[in-house]
Amino acid sequence: MLTVWVFGDQINRAIASLVDRTPGDCRVLLVTSAAKISSKRWHRQRLHLVLSAMDHFAEELRSEGFEVDQRQAPSMAEGLADHVAEFSPDSVEVMEPMSWDGRAMLERLDGELDVDVEVVRNNQFLCHYDEFEEWAAGRKSFKMEDFYRWQRTRLDILMEPAPGSGSKDGSKKAVPVEGQWNFDKDNREPPPNDGRSWPEITNFDLDDIDTGIIEKYLSDAGDNSDGDVWGAEPDGTWPVTREQALTRLDEFVETALAPFGPHEDAMLAAEWKLAHSVLSSSMNLGLLHPGEVAEAAEAAYQAGQAPINSVEGFVRQVIGWREYVWGVYWLWMDDDYRTKNALDATRPVPPVFTGEAGTDMACVASVIGHLHDHGYTHHIERLMVLGNLALTAGVDPQAMTQWMWASFVDGAEWVMLPNVVGMALHADGGMMATKPYASGGAYINRMGDSCKGCRYNPKKRVGDDACPFTSLYWDFLARNENAFQDNHRMGQQLAGMRRLKDLEDVRERAAEVLVLLDEGRL
Repeated sequence: MLTVWVFGDQINRAIASLVDRTPGDCRVLLVTSAAKISSKRWHRQRLHLVLSAMDHFAEELRSEGFEVDQRQAPSMAEGLADHVAEFSPDSVEVMEPMSWDGRAMLERLDGELDVDVEVVRNNQFLCHYDEFEEWAAGRKSFKMEDFYRWQRTRLDILMEPAPGSGSKDGSKKAVPVEGQWNFDKDNREPPPNDGRSWPEITNFDLDDIDTGIIEKYLSDAGDNSDGDVWGAEPDGTWPVTREQALTRLDEFVETALAPFGPHEDAMLAAEWKLAHSVLSSSMNLGLLHPGEVAEAAEAAYQAGQAPINSVEGFVRQVIGWREYVWGVYWLWMDDDYRTKNALDATRPVPPVFTGEAGTDMACVASVIGHLHDHGYTHHIERLMVLGNLALTAGVDPQAMTQWMWASFVDGAEWVMLPNVVGMALHADGGMMATKPYASGGAYINRMGDSCKGCRYNPKKRVGDDACPFTSLYWDFLARNENAFQDNHRMGQQLAGMRRLKDLEDVRERAAEVLVLLDEGRL
């Protein structure tokens, strides 16, 4: 009998290796790897999410009639080897994994085991990475915006025929609806101060599978009781089944898509998600496909349920940014992308990030609080608070990647490497972003509400009450001046830094800030 091996981030009956299978023609294998569990200090909700999704999927397959071999093993490879030894399958079929190391493992196992391991094409994205490579070939640069427009056109999402553009064969040139590709300028409003309420989400009931995982892996007496987990216990926030994920998608479209756009870059201390979809974990595990997510948003626009700026902004995240990150991950791993460190950053991940220290920085305390409670923060909190502080402080990009991978419910290497190494920490020297996303306290003050009650002043760069972001921003420019001097997009910032009459004092304050940050006393 054929064995179909399903990984923990391929939780969907429609994955390429299972979509045409019926009970009786294959046995399904799922492996829980002890090495994977012990490899990182996982957020409790992140670890629970993956294990619970796997266990629930196994039960769904059994209820459909499939024979499922669900086993624990020291490693993924040993799990497969033990399965082969016990069941002697005719062959093993597996969908392409989501990680570089996973693909290398399959290539190695195909030659080590007395069974053929057939790898089938991954269908969890709208653009396979070899299609992305074809699109990128020959381009001097391949910006996300260009890729996004290509995706919109070829997928026919939020497009319409151009007036009077008929060709001889009757076809018409497609143009973006409402005449423009990008409504980002309409989606940068600061947080509202009108006390509005934000869309609520369903908290799903924890069942026996969930409680069993919590007792086994997340409790003080469990198998993972050596302190390698952190954060609040699971509370039903994150979908662990496809049914739950579809519920989350429906409620986002119905209640949150319309207000999503204008304030998607805003930050509120008392509101951890605002109108964000919080669908990323479901897509990254395979519970939802990006195509059905984008189609649901487009349908809401066509029905007049949500404005174009909100729908376009959300669709851009799903078919643009997410798929772009997936593509560059595979494209650049041949160049050992995970080791990039163009700015020679070597500082450790701050103890305030890891929960080992507190901080008087109100914005950081707020974001870490959201992360502790939910295993999640939205993209601006990730980029302009966590990433910005790590960038300007000079945190090691590999250490930061590993921490974010383990700490976020939607974390995975393919997600975190480009977003951290490329977007947040500029460690790839500009392969992904043409300039570093560094800012002082002014941006955080404009887009968030934490500065009002903070003991640090975002307008000050010197003194004990100077905002650490502001002091570190100017120090970051000064110490990396040579690296940025040929970057035309950094000219204005560098000129501003050179005009500072108190730059020496600012850099002294920044040195103090770095010591306090490392010691957890900031």
